[in-house]
Amino acid sequence: MTPGNLQLTVFGGAFALLLVASLVAAILRLRLAPEGQHALVDNLVTRINAWWVMIGVLAGAFLVGDTGIVLLFAFISFHCLREFMSITQTRRGDHRALLWCFFLFLPLQYYLVAIDWYGLFSILIPVYAFLLLPISASLGQDATRFLERAAKVQWGLMICVYCLSHVPALLTLDIPGHAGRSPLLILFLILTVQSSDVFQYVWGKLLGRRKLAPAISPSKTVEGLIGGVLTSTAVGAALWQITPFTPLQAGLIAFTVNVMGFFGGFVLSAIKRDRGIKDWGTLIEGHGGMLDRVDSISFSAPIFFHIVRYWWVP
Repeated sequence: MTPGNLQLTVFGGAFALLLVASLVAAILRLRLAPEGQHALVDNLVTRINAWWVMIGVLAGAFLVGDTGIVLLFAFISFHCLREFMSITQTRRGDHRALLWCFFLFLPLQYYLVAIDWYGLFSILIPVYAFLLLPISASLGQDATRFLERAAKVQWGLMICVYCLSHVPALLTLDIPGHAGRSPLLILFLILTVQSSDVFQYVWGKLLGRRKLAPAISPSKTVEGLIGGVLTSTAVGAALWQITPFTPLQAGLIAFTVNVMGFFGGFVLSAIKRDRGIKDWGTLIEGHGGMLDRVDSISFSAPIFFHIVRYWWVP
């Protein structure tokens, strides 16, 4: 099967699952809330509708090609960085550093991905940005909570731009016997990690009893975590045909990125609790902000990229 047909098959399967989910939600509404509102059903319907839009946007980017995928994730990074900085206390002395983040390092990082310059892509932010940004902030001559402010700006750039840029960077990997199929690696990563989030929610609602860490993430349960990670690991193993992996390798890699994805959401939840907010924003109805939706990908993408690069690329 050609790469294009494989992409159509994967997206067709995703839309079919969404259609089933929409039908189930409609049946639940008829049974549980035929004449009024029902909080659980309303939340489910809102989440499913948002998934229709998100999968549709992703499919559109894949239809455009590599450029569309790079631009989509640059757009996602911009909104994530905006959400992160909007809840971060900054001072006037930080404004120049923020301009560097949004209008130099973010577009330059994705440009380096687009032209496949791995050497500079891999060090631009953790070396050059991390040196320039505190220098720029110090020129503002404001020492009030300087260390904390500098760390927040650098941490936001790392999570929202550097980590997420590893998703389209998968397009640059030249894997023997997998020519033209790099976009399918992106689908493998996104479907595996995002399904883990969904299954953790489902298993948590069905079987969740023991709270995992209520002070950081009140809704997460031990049962939800175990059920979600194991189920999405099975999803990853089932998707092995769109990857250069064997079924066992696909399952092990899926397990790894799912665990990293969980910790991505967990760490970002800790930041939200520290800031006293529930969600990063309201951009995606039923899901919160953009960063609420991709927090797990931000931690799993660099790990997945380097697993593939160092084990499958000569």
